[in-house]
Amino acid sequence: MKIVVTGGAGFIGSHIVDAYLERGHEVHVFDDLSTGQTANLNPKAKLHQVDIAERGAATTLEQIKPEVLCHHAAQMDVRRSVADPTFDARVNILGFVNLLEAGKNSGLKKVIFASSGGAVYGEQETFPAAEDHVTRPASPYGVSKRAGELYLSYYHQAFALPYTALRYANVYGPRQSAQGEAGVVAIFLSALLQGKTPIINGDGRQTRDYVYVDDVVAANIAALQADFVGEINIGTGVETDVLEIFRNLREALGSTTGAQHGPAKPGEQRRSCIDARRAAEVLGWGAKIPLSEGLRRTAHWYRNSLSQ
Repeated sequence: MKIVVTGGAGFIGSHIVDAYLERGHEVHVFDDLSTGQTANLNPKAKLHQVDIAERGAATTLEQIKPEVLCHHAAQMDVRRSVADPTFDARVNILGFVNLLEAGKNSGLKKVIFASSGGAVYGEQETFPAAEDHVTRPASPYGVSKRAGELYLSYYHQAFALPYTALRYANVYGPRQSAQGEAGVVAIFLSALLQGKTPIINGDGRQTRDYVYVDDVVAANIAALQADFVGEINIGTGVETDVLEIFRNLREALGSTTGAQHGPAKPGEQRRSCIDARRAAEVLGWGAKIPLSEGLRRTAHWYRNSLSQ
């Protein structure tokens, strides 16, 4: 199968590229390397350094004529989306539509879309949230992810283009950047390994649903062959607070460093947790890596990467 993975030099995308290549697929990576790292790139994949919102990206996709578009390129910083919603929309909405139009014109057979199980739901009414939970995004980033799903629904209705929108919980694991708010696991590990004092925002009791990157990759593999069209939560259904994440990471590193509490971030969701029963039903998928094991693996990778 010929597959384009956008954001394929990034944290999640690069792991998916590796897995697709291991299974014999022809993989093309679209990445402008603004946040992606060349060190993450699999040499067996073909890199196209393009801006997905520019015509050049569309032209390249039309020339490649992939069967599958696995879309992970994004502006993913919630705080930046609030500060600059125009930039967020340019990348996450206009960039995506640019690729969908090119795919429609070149025989694309399927889209796998990286959505967000936390951002599209906003403040939840029920825990864990199933896919039919009301969507009330509390940030431009969440709005852009929901917009991507709605555009996919339109392209499916109008042009019979099948899609799977994977609503990720909080993904963590090797290669995650320590920059920005999206990677609390990476941020804590980076600070601890550099002898710095990690900062916990607020009381640390805010919860998230943490899913290991290998499990997310497995969902992207399953989605290649699935007939299901629509949104699917990819998470564990378990809430874990920030204090527990910090305790686990400190234990994994054998560190005695404590954390400091800073002010709570204005508007931060207090709780987030998603129901993944649909994933089990339609993808045969379930998270397999326990949190403690995933954090241990991630800590081991970070220790090795910083020592090189």
